[in-house]
Amino acid sequence: MSRVAIVAHHERAQAAELAHAAVQWLTDRGHEVVLVDDDAAITGLSELATGPDLRGDPPVLAISLGGDGTMLRTLELLGDAPTPVMGVNVGLLGYLTTVEPPHLTESLEAFFVGQHEVEERMMVDVSVRGAGGLSLERRALNDAVLEKREGSHTVRLLVRIDGSVFTTYAADGLIVATPTGSTAYSLSARGPIVSPRHRALLLTPVSPHMLFDRTLVLDPAEELEIEVIGHRPAQLSVDGHSAATLVEGDRIICRASRHVARLVRFGHRDFHQILKAKFGLSDR
Repeated sequence: MSRVAIVAHHERAQAAELAHAAVQWLTDRGHEVVLVDDDAAITGLSELATGPDLRGDPPVLAISLGGDGTMLRTLELLGDAPTPVMGVNVGLLGYLTTVEPPHLTESLEAFFVGQHEVEERMMVDVSVRGAGGLSLERRALNDAVLEKREGSHTVRLLVRIDGSVFTTYAADGLIVATPTGSTAYSLSARGPIVSPRHRALLLTPVSPHMLFDRTLVLDPAEELEIEVIGHRPAQLSVDGHSAATLVEGDRIICRASRHVARLVRFGHRDFHQILKAKFGLSDR
């Protein structure tokens, strides 16, 4: 018997419907199904609640029912577990989800007979070191963003690469993105689109008040440090979730993680064709 986790979008009725269908298919075949407490309550599957996260007894598969945001939440709930995640697209066309709702059960069948691939994606570890003793550790699949607070002025951020000063940015913020995250916030700040098969750290300024406005593409072995200088605080978010408010002297350190996101794939899936569909690009 295999242990399978389900993570569902909280605001889409179809996600709850699919959760019930997946539970029925899995339990009929002898598998154990679990949901974190919040998702179990939202979907009406409270009897399957397992706690606040999925880190105690890692499942062999996690099923994400939602969009890319739900995929990111699933990875956060798994922590360091090497569990592969199967994304079922409930909503708009996503970069991370691969299964359309009508194909849920056939995809589950294909997974359990080994007719699938697991694609590994680079992640970034983010360490917060505060001058006043603040210390946090986070991990992101998409990005870490250090930016001005809403309604505030630009912030001044000192960047070091492998311990050496690069420059100070006067900007609305800085984005540290993975290749997967190159199609998220970094893209809207005019950063490059990078194949998710690549390994790199991207440093993209947001509305810089300076002549230098280019993205830096760094080797994954390079360590990136960003320090808040000046009197204006900056807000840190990791994969879209607020993590901390940093003040003068506080810094974040970003490194390529030794952990990877493991995404379930069925057949050939061309990242560039997804881009083409997203942007409505023509053949000629």
